[in-house]
Amino acid sequence: MNDMADTTKLTNRRFKDGDNTPVPLAQKIFLADASHKCPTYVHRTPPCQGSCPSGHDVRGWLSIARGIDKPPVEGMAWEEYAFQRMAEANPFPATMGRVCPAPCEDGCNRNEVDDFVGINAVEQYVGDWAIDKGLTLPVPEVETGKKIAVVGGGPAGLSAAFHLRRRGHAVTVFEEHDELGGMMRYGIPSYRTPRDMIDSEIKRIMDMGVVAKTGTRVGKDISMEQVEKDFDAVFWAIGAQTGRPLPIPGADAPNCLTGVDFLEAFNKGHLQHTTKKIVVVGGGDTSIDVASVARRIGAIENAHENDRPEYVVLGHTAHDVAGTMIREGVEVVLTSLFPIDEMTAAEREREDAQREGIDLRGGILPLEVLLDSDGRAIGIKMCECTMNGNTPVPTEGTEFEIECDLVVSAIGQMGDMQGIEAIDNGKGFIDTDPVYHVNGHEKHFAGGDIIRPHLLTTAIGHGAIAAESIDHALAGHPLDKRPKVDVFHFNLLAELHQRHLDPQEHDHSPTRGTAEGDFAIHNYEDRSATQIIPHTDLFLGHFGYDERSRRPEHHISADQVLGNFDERIENLTEQQAIHEGERCMSCGMCFECDNCVVYCPQDAIFRVKKDSHAIGRYVDTDYTKCIGCHICEDVCPSGYIQMGLGE
Repeated sequence: MNDMADTTKLTNRRFKDGDNTPVPLAQKIFLADASHKCPTYVHRTPPCQGSCPSGHDVRGWLSIARGIDKPPVEGMAWEEYAFQRMAEANPFPATMGRVCPAPCEDGCNRNEVDDFVGINAVEQYVGDWAIDKGLTLPVPEVETGKKIAVVGGGPAGLSAAFHLRRRGHAVTVFEEHDELGGMMRYGIPSYRTPRDMIDSEIKRIMDMGVVAKTGTRVGKDISMEQVEKDFDAVFWAIGAQTGRPLPIPGADAPNCLTGVDFLEAFNKGHLQHTTKKIVVVGGGDTSIDVASVARRIGAIENAHENDRPEYVVLGHTAHDVAGTMIREGVEVVLTSLFPIDEMTAAEREREDAQREGIDLRGGILPLEVLLDSDGRAIGIKMCECTMNGNTPVPTEGTEFEIECDLVVSAIGQMGDMQGIEAIDNGKGFIDTDPVYHVNGHEKHFAGGDIIRPHLLTTAIGHGAIAAESIDHALAGHPLDKRPKVDVFHFNLLAELHQRHLDPQEHDHSPTRGTAEGDFAIHNYEDRSATQIIPHTDLFLGHFGYDERSRRPEHHISADQVLGNFDERIENLTEQQAIHEGERCMSCGMCFECDNCVVYCPQDAIFRVKKDSHAIGRYVDTDYTKCIGCHICEDVCPSGYIQMGLGE
């Protein structure tokens, strides 16, 4: 064990400090002897997956990394098998492994032991491996003859295109920009999402037979009515591409911009330098990106009038000579209504921003943009504030001013509904029901930021769910509700099928003694659609301190940031990725530790034969021997065993 390791979290389930005298085993057996309950194997959703907006089968591909779930095809690398499992939910593992704030890691039950499993890091490793090896996505074997229009080529639209195409539907993506990718390309700087990586992950989807019509805006270049006429269904994934200006006096000054417009101009290559003193109002990831980009591109002394950032960002001109000029550093102040440690931006991004010389100021409220005689912003008046929920409460007598020559608002976004007003809810968004069907429009579905601005992984999840809803609607049996726990669940029958272990056919006639039959899956219950397993149902005492494998990160200091566009995060090694798989506690699913076999006093639990083994089918129980002592449940680290059979 690492002598410096913090082992204060290590604990044993169901025991308090000082309770270190166990009940004698024989006494426990005799006390429990009268129980009618015997063990059954209950699959539940792990909290990592339950926390993932795209419903990743995280536990599934971590079990592949650790070597328990072996590839079904001889000679297949575990990374390829893990990629296939990842892509079932999310076809962008390399991208999301880099930029997702990883709510899965916040939910990880391993936090109760030492530290979360490096889920993001393993995802990046497998995603990069898949790109390096040129892995492809499956082409549908059967065409349905149905045509679907996907409006918007960002994460939601491309996710829907992938899931619809794999079901055999013909898919055409309409994209206003010249390239696909949406916010992955135009909203996030390239040092966070390398463009060759995005291109590779998008190309896999297009190679399935998806058609793209770029440079085409529905509602302008082609009417909404025409699209509705030409296609059997329409999925709206146009994103929230319009930034919200500051709701304060003076915010209509020409040098007051939105973060969305600022980043799009930079990512298109148009914006190559900025002004010397900038205030960014926000607190989320977009505001961090704006501030970080501004620090990298710097300012140019005596720039021409036409080179002012607002002219470039608004599309009136573009920088084309910046590369030959000497750049200077810029001062960037980033303000947030919430205190710094409560900002919505990811902690890692906040730390990087401060390290790179960005002045983060939390708990302050903008009051007014200060203007000069020409109507240009020269500063911003602010005050300290406290938060009543999401409502700022100004603190009297704390007003102050920050001098600046550019103000960037990154306080929220909404959609551009020009030309498609028929589906506008009046607030710049589209309203849908729980299955992402557009209210009042039979053939229309929607997902992503246009219904609720959130994470990229949220948009990807919307695309997947909407694709299933569209598929059911086209088949004539539309969905009206979703599972309580709406993720890509482990399916034991599918696992047995790929191992050629399918149960035998059964005529469904009344039968006794099913334990002896090969047509039933014995002592197994799937509660994953309704239950997420908490850490209190695990035997945490099984797990010792095991330090997380961390990706190498390049931390850039304030005096090094100017002109530095290198990627900040490196990859895990294969052994590190495997190690993180081994750290997974496999919550809600057997990971073959043998505890139940070893500790059963009646030898009632036994391993299944090797030729019948599959994930979730590692052990079985002889109920003629079981006395209901519950020991197997107590020592099951993953909470897979529940005492209930016979109730």
